[in-house]
Amino acid sequence: MSMIDFEDFKKVELRIGTILTADKVEGSEKLLNLKIDLGTETRQVLSGIAQWYSTKSLIGKQVVVVVNLKPRKMMGQISQGMILAVDDEKPILLKPFKKTPNGAVIT
Repeated sequence: MSMIDFEDFKKVELRIGTILTADKVEGSEKLLNLKIDLGTETRQVLSGIAQWYSTKSLIGKQVVVVVNLKPRKMMGQISQGMILAVDDEKPILLKPFKKTPNGAVIT
C-alpha cells in the first residue's frame, strides 16, 4: 500500500448522487451506463458492475461518486466520474446511512 499526504486526499471530491437510469453498454458484458443526479447536474458514469447488478435494481439508489476525475472514454462513451464500492466477491456499492440530498459533499 502506498501512502498519500492529507493534502492529496483533500483533492478527491466525493458527493452523494441518485441513479436515475441504468443501461447496459452495447458491446460490453461488464459496463453499465448510469445517469446520476448530483443535485446541480446529471452525470453519465460508466461502471463495470453489470454482472452483479441488474439495471432495474440500481434505479433510485443513492451512491458515493468521485466527481472530480478527468472524463474517460470507454467503449465509445464518456464516463464523468466513478461510483465507489467495496471490493468483495460482489462489489458492494457505498451509500449513505440515510436518504441524503443529491450533491451533498462527503467530508
